[in-house]
Amino acid sequence: MSTEDHSSTLRLAIPKGRMYDAIVRLLGDAGIEIRASERDYRPTVSLDFINAKILKPRNVIGMLQAGSRDIGFAGCDWVAESQADLVELLDTGLNPVRLVAAAPTFLIQNGQLPSRRLVIATEYTRLAEQWIAARGLDATIVTTFGATEVFPPEDADIIIDNSATGATLRANGLTVIDEVMRSTTRLYASRHCLQSAQQAQRAADLAMLLKSVLEARSRVMLDLNVAQDRLHQVLACLPSMRQPTISSLSEDGWYAIRAAVPRAELARVIPQLKAAGACDIVTTRPEKIVP
Repeated sequence: MSTEDHSSTLRLAIPKGRMYDAIVRLLGDAGIEIRASERDYRPTVSLDFINAKILKPRNVIGMLQAGSRDIGFAGCDWVAESQADLVELLDTGLNPVRLVAAAPTFLIQNGQLPSRRLVIATEYTRLAEQWIAARGLDATIVTTFGATEVFPPEDADIIIDNSATGATLRANGLTVIDEVMRSTTRLYASRHCLQSAQQAQRAADLAMLLKSVLEARSRVMLDLNVAQDRLHQVLACLPSMRQPTISSLSEDGWYAIRAAVPRAELARVIPQLKAAGACDIVTTRPEKIVP
């Protein structure tokens, strides 16, 4: 039995596979360095109170449910499938996928499935049962263990599987007939972890740091100068988190303005600012934004 003092250690579970790189990059941008060799399942962490372990994605959920890991990253589709009683701390928005029902194109007639008993292949058996019940279908489920898309048409009529781009479905002659749910990578905590005030605060602090990175990724810092007589026109077309910072320049009648602007709005906002009288417009990339 391990003699490690779990009361002072926040036990983090990181999923291996397609989610791993994006999560480690997110942690790194938050100032938390994860160092692991290729076959090292127990990486070192730059924060001494965090103990990390790399697990298969579904094992992350199981270990959180069991309380042997305090916090961990997992896809919300598998949390829903597992019916795990976990506390979501943060939706990172990373690794977005759709859980869809898809069938061979030739099987769908006028948007309708055949009125017979159907075979549905999936790894998501619980979610499939819910989908069948909601659609009122007569169907049986075949549990798959990967490569679900190859089952139709010989071994299944429909699959329920996750899809990021739809390319794999199209390559196998499958057409999406319904969207079951959308999923992203999220940070979860075990119920046991949150019973400790210290651990709950550490988990919340970690979620706050990660959220600050995600917020910074979606915004740019925009600096500009404007004459006093055009100040209100410029402010009218300048989006910001709350209110922009305004300071006087050394030259009378001129102001410097700074605001955190949504990156997606830059192409629209910069021409508007220029037309309103802004000049010396500079954008920089923030590392973290903590509201």
